[in-house]
Amino acid sequence: MRIKVFIAALCALTLTVNIAKAETDNNAEAPTQETEQPKDDDGFNPGAEIIEHISDAHEWHIMTLNEGQADEKHISIPLPIILYNTRDGKLDVFMSSKFHHGKEAYKGYTLVGGGTEAQEIAYADENGNAITDESGAYLKPLDFSITKVAVSVMIASLILLLILLGVKRSCIKNAGKAPKGMQSLMEILILFIRDGVVVPIIGEKHYQRYLPYILTLFLFIFLCNLLGLVPFFPGGVNVTGNIAITGVLAVITFLITTFSGNKHYWKDIFNTPGVPWWLKFPLPIMPLVEFVGMFTKPFVLMVRLFANITAGHIVTLGFIFLIFIFGNTMSAGVGYGVSPVSVIFSLFISALECLVAFIQAYVFAMLTSLYIGMAVHNPEEEHA
Repeated sequence: MRIKVFIAALCALTLTVNIAKAETDNNAEAPTQETEQPKDDDGFNPGAEIIEHISDAHEWHIMTLNEGQADEKHISIPLPIILYNTRDGKLDVFMSSKFHHGKEAYKGYTLVGGGTEAQEIAYADENGNAITDESGAYLKPLDFSITKVAVSVMIASLILLLILLGVKRSCIKNAGKAPKGMQSLMEILILFIRDGVVVPIIGEKHYQRYLPYILTLFLFIFLCNLLGLVPFFPGGVNVTGNIAITGVLAVITFLITTFSGNKHYWKDIFNTPGVPWWLKFPLPIMPLVEFVGMFTKPFVLMVRLFANITAGHIVTLGFIFLIFIFGNTMSAGVGYGVSPVSVIFSLFISALECLVAFIQAYVFAMLTSLYIGMAVHNPEEEHA
């Protein structure tokens, strides 16, 4: 039940982040002219291709047939577009297929960006061109659309629920027997997090209250990391490499830590023991540093996971695209010659990413346990 509550909170906070992002984006300036990106002779833009693969989108692109030819065909899964028109106060709902992969406008909206820029939805004029204000910024509605990352979060949550509910039934059915299959694997992960992370850091007295959250956090991040390494549907989405997702997870940890803090936690922040009095009252340097530290901790959680996962995807795609870069800029023979090296390095980075997927989930769970443990730590109880 607590797992379901956590996932519901995750979806709610993700929606909140999207609302804030939509409001902020209305003030962002649009480029006055297109920036020339390095391309090879066939128009291949490696930078744009990499950014497109790791960025969010309003449709789930599967593959492109006959790319660059007259009969080019895109195979993709359309996703719901939910827009609040701030000009007339109406809510518009339709599928992303109405945009025809960004080539057409629909209901006064059009897709902007793409490539090395984030894909967004802006108001369009009668000719289908994006409308800008006097400063050159795109005029945009409030965007509540179900994007590719949001769908992947739902898929990962559903898979996690099915696994845990299946393990629960297996535990009840095989009570008193040795675990096997998925039950055995989940038991290893659960005991590892409980006995190796949560109990030693938070303590025997308080760990049971926070174990469901930290365990769900670890499993969710680990599963999303693994799904991101799968190159086909329903994987291949850079979920934990999305700053909104990692930001929401960090905000949840921040709220739990803040509301769980006891009097010793707040005393250590505003009246740090062992610090000269003149650094606390006449010159409140230490209280200010400790107060700022309350917000830098979740910021570290957010950026660490986002940067490590995104970097792994970029490096892997970079090695793969070396084949096409050498093949198109020099000759097909050079491309074939580079391909074995690129494939070997790509496989090595992919194997390393499997390890990183576990390590980053473990580090996020460990730091969350550390922050919560600092909030509930009571020296008097330990002394007694």
